[in-house]
Amino acid sequence: MVAEPIALAADHAGLEMKNALAKDLAAAGFAVLDLGTHSTDSVDYPDFADKLAAVVVSGRVKRGVIVCGTGIGISIAANRHRGIRAALCADATAARLARQHNDANVLALGGRTTGVEVARDCLKAFLGTAFEGGERHTRRVAKLG
Repeated sequence: MVAEPIALAADHAGLEMKNALAKDLAAAGFAVLDLGTHSTDSVDYPDFADKLAAVVVSGRVKRGVIVCGTGIGISIAANRHRGIRAALCADATAARLARQHNDANVLALGGRTTGVEVARDCLKAFLGTAFEGGERHTRRVAKLG
């Protein structure tokens, strides 16, 4: 069985969290597609949101994780792309509901605002929860594009 690939991208403020989550994903048997950044040099978060959105929209991966300082900027940048449903989550409940009700395909996290253990809980909930579907959720998600 081929491991599901999960894409990760972050700016300099999210580098440490991205690297920690990449190790966790690899240990759990996922194939990690690390789209950078790979240093603490200042970079622009929209560039990394765009890289991740491109691989999700193309179908290369089904899901991804993006991290910037607060998660706000990178989630805004990712959500500009049709087909991306990035959810900024600060706890596992939000991550679970983002998948269940919104069919989120990208988890956004704040490297400076969310502790790594909470981020791990969010990731576990995000990856372990299916879209609930049903008429009302499916109708609403379809309106997102």
